[in-house]
Amino acid sequence: MSPENLTFESQGVQCAAWHYPAAHDELATEAGRPALVMAHGLAGTKDSGLSPFAEAFAEAGLDVVLFDYRGFGASEGMPRQTVSLAGQVDDYRAALTAAAKLPGVDSSRLVLWGVSLAGGHVLSAAAGRHDIAAVVALIPMVDGIAAGVHATKVHKKRELLRATRLGIASKVSTARGRGARMIPVVARPGEVGAFTLPGALDDYLSIAGPTWLNQIAADVTLELGSRAPAKAAATLTCPVLVQIADFDQSAPPHSSAKAAFAAQAEVRHYPGDHFDVFPGKPFHGPAVKHAVSFLVRHLAPVREKDLAHG
Repeated sequence: MSPENLTFESQGVQCAAWHYPAAHDELATEAGRPALVMAHGLAGTKDSGLSPFAEAFAEAGLDVVLFDYRGFGASEGMPRQTVSLAGQVDDYRAALTAAAKLPGVDSSRLVLWGVSLAGGHVLSAAAGRHDIAAVVALIPMVDGIAAGVHATKVHKKRELLRATRLGIASKVSTARGRGARMIPVVARPGEVGAFTLPGALDDYLSIAGPTWLNQIAADVTLELGSRAPAKAAATLTCPVLVQIADFDQSAPPHSSAKAAFAAQAEVRHYPGDHFDVFPGKPFHGPAVKHAVSFLVRHLAPVREKDLAHG
């Protein structure tokens, strides 16, 4: 399935996206089809392992908008490769506005899907809205403080201290007008990088697309500390699916479970690590199947014959 190129504006900046048209109208009502908005996690780009997810959702009957955050991938925006949690949530909201304007889409039935860091973004973006029909959070990172504590179990103390020092140095450099200091997104254990767990480098490179850069502003280590979308989970009134990797060394599974409980969400568990739900990994198929089943179940329109048999 070849997507169509799409652009939309977020805070005055052009964001690049792909639109996967729905394969059929089985989820449509008189008002139109549901539309799903999705984006990647930390420093990820739309061409990095997300197309199989988008294609499955489009085949199920949803229009899909898969986009790059400002400053990443094919989107415009400066500074480049710098994570702003609030800014990325704003990009999700702008993408929702764009999806709602697509031909044949029901603007009152929008869906949010996010993975890893974006799994937290979608909880925040859905809060306070009445046009969100469903939310899917895959291996979500929802609590920065808990993630920091979790990191102490899988990283050496000197590695964490080094990351903190680099983050502070990057903040200072930016404040002085010299720009952020960059580090690799992913590296081998013991090296400098945002992801340095065993196997993480190979896992990330296996899904990396042509626009992806192994580079990120070092102050991401400080930015993530303010991550708290779990608080928004309790305010959601739409159906929510939270998909948890039980041996996730990056996004604490217990934090995801707490957020799911607060949202009264449906929960699916996978006995693997963070990257094990991506294409080519053992739990990718089940993760896609469960998400599609959840969405079809909650988005399928009630037909007259269904009411007659009710």
